[in-house]
Amino acid sequence: GQINNINITAGAINFDFIGGSVASAEGEAIITGIQHAIDNKNPFVFFPSGGGQRMMESPIALAQMTRTTLAVNELKKNNIPYIVCFTDPTAGGITASFAMLGDIALAEPNSLIAFAGRRVIEATVKEDLPENFQRAEYVQECGFVDLIVERKDLAEKIGTLLSILLKKNSAISTEDNETSENNQSLTKAAS
Repeated sequence: GQINNINITAGAINFDFIGGSVASAEGEAIITGIQHAIDNKNPFVFFPSGGGQRMMESPIALAQMTRTTLAVNELKKNNIPYIVCFTDPTAGGITASFAMLGDIALAEPNSLIAFAGRRVIEATVKEDLPENFQRAEYVQECGFVDLIVERKDLAEKIGTLLSILLKKNSAISTEDNETSENNQSLTKAAS
């Protein structure tokens, strides 16, 4: 697709299908999407949702955490932007692998973003957790989410971010050139 006349490759997980769980077919689809982004030099925009890896596929499902992480690393080696837009809920192995590796992490308001469940964590740390624990706003306060964006505003925000990342905005390009010139002047002065 396109956002702001910028070609992108987009992917999403549908929570309505087995709770958005990831197994071999889903892992392969994510990897194929990433490979498409690399082949076409498109930014990859992903909308994760789900409870994690599919238990009935056991080690095969768990292997998708590693496989998708390696694929995201290939995006990064190719300097291709990777934007993640967290939807409600995103948890388990999805959060513990490819979903938390975005260059920029957006989240819908109040979306659940977690690895382990609240009760599991409370039992482990033997403390009561804040009311909004594992919600997008709390996760943003902890530095794991960059922006919280309403769904209706996502296309505009993603377009703006991609324009900045890809230096497609003339004001940004001009500012970069001025900064480079200033750095060169400072370097000469320092010599």
